[in-house]
Amino acid sequence: MTEKGPAMEQTTRATGEGPARLAPEAEEKLTAQDYTPRPKIDGVRVLELPRFVEDGGSLMEIARMEAGRPKDMPGFEVRQITFSEVQPGVIKAWHVHRLQDDLWFIPPGQRLIVGLWDVRDDSPSQGVTQRIVMGDGRAQLLFIPRGVAHGASNPYTHPAYMLYLLSEQFSAEDTDELRLPWDSRGEAFWQPTNG
Repeated sequence: MTEKGPAMEQTTRATGEGPARLAPEAEEKLTAQDYTPRPKIDGVRVLELPRFVEDGGSLMEIARMEAGRPKDMPGFEVRQITFSEVQPGVIKAWHVHRLQDDLWFIPPGQRLIVGLWDVRDDSPSQGVTQRIVMGDGRAQLLFIPRGVAHGASNPYTHPAYMLYLLSEQFSAEDTDELRLPWDSRGEAFWQPTNG
């Protein structure tokens, strides 16, 4: 996201020269990138995983388990592990659960835009959205608490893979897999940022 900003008013540089003068048609279209921190969703956690890279490849631990629970995610008990493939151009959203917490892993060699939207009525961050680019060389676990709508977009040219651990087992008869329209936060939410 960018904001309109005034032209740079610096008067000195290491070279001793003043700022460049820009043509009026460029000057009126200038924006400055907004670097202020974005609001975070209460309860969402991103855990960086150590990734050991050498000339022969790489190695990472996704989770160390203690009695069915990931060591770094207290209170989260794994009841199902799911693998998913997201084809190019596909948006898988919005999903929300009343009972289930999710723990997502996107392999470092993949890349997905992950969207989060706090739809919990009693949350201090109710209504807040977050976009996270996962994979792309990073090794991370993303904890998504129940009541936080979530989804993923693959606007890129190759399929992307994801592994997720669930606190509940899927049941078609008594489903907790609830849906909101994919464009509830606007179509642009799922697109790469240009500029």
